Amino acid sequence: MTITYVMGVSGVGKSTVAKAMARQLGARLLEGDDYHPAENIARMSAGKPLTDAMRVPWLATVRAAAEQAAARGDVVVACSGLKAAYRALLAGPDVVMVMLTGDAQTIRARMAARTDHYMPGALLDSQLATLELPEAGEPGVICVDADAPPDKVLQRAMSARATLLRTRAQPRK
Repeated sequence: MTITYVMGVSGVGKSTVAKAMARQLGARLLEGDDYHPAENIARMSAGKPLTDAMRVPWLATVRAAAEQAAARGDVVVACSGLKAAYRALLAGPDVVMVMLTGDAQTIRARMAARTDHYMPGALLDSQLATLELPEAGEPGVICVDADAPPDKVLQRAMSARATLLRTRAQPRK
């Protein structure tokens, strides 16, 4: 079993890519936003960013749900994972993290075009300020440029994921 987290700021395409990836892999899909407590959703809906104290319990809940689902097979999870410390809470030997990145202008346009999400575009700046891109060598994390149509982003993510899993499977010298 493998848990694949598709991460990034709101509007970068996490849910779209995660859904397509899960379909392609025949994996179960979990949407991290579904695990936010009502307090977090109310705060974000009001245009206020979450604090670390609000994010950490949510991430623990997401991880527990992913691990429970992974007992039955591969899982793909859409979840922000903005800081290295957050990713460390989700990390594990059977975890792959795909960090979607993109320019703020493209992400803003995507957020403005959607009508079905509680996260207002006004919070993008706080998410970008919180974002810590993975450092080279952060275990299990790959970055994928999301400034392309979803099918291209999916191809990039699937290819990078496959490469990471192949590398892990190679015996250590």
